Amino acid sequence: MDDHKIVQRNIALQREWYGEPLGDRVRRLVVAFDVSQAYLAEVLGISAPMLSQVMSGRRAKIGNPVVLARMIMLERKCLIPEVAAGHKAALVAALEDVKDSRPMVGRDNIPVAAVTDDQLVLAALREIAEDEDLGEAAKRLDDEFPAIADLLRRAGLQG
Repeated sequence: MDDHKIVQRNIALQREWYGEPLGDRVRRLVVAFDVSQAYLAEVLGISAPMLSQVMSGRRAKIGNPVVLARMIMLERKCLIPEVAAGHKAALVAALEDVKDSRPMVGRDNIPVAAVTDDQLVLAALREIAEDEDLGEAAKRLDDEFPAIADLLRRAGLQG
């Protein structure tokens, strides 16, 4: 099999296994955290050449589940408002937190079922506020920010 076909097969496998090509996921993290690919590899605990091979499709998978767990942790940290806003201190703190982490990987702590971004946001809102507070906040935001109000209302209803 020639190199082009191998890359295409590997990218198809990545879509099947990870939901999308790993190159897309990694590039989003590089942009979101404003870091080099080499530094991101260091944070994830993988060599820069290995990360490059996975991104380009020359390798199909990330063999170390801890590296995948760190990538997921970093993707979730993008939901933190200060990180999403690009505040340098928050970006650095998130990267250091993930780099220093020692995730325990097992069938009970890596979700198998697909979780939507909405579900993550709703769960995060429920952790920080009571149902009544979410409802009250939704009322206050209704006129100017109806989409945010709807999200708060849904979080309150499902709590």
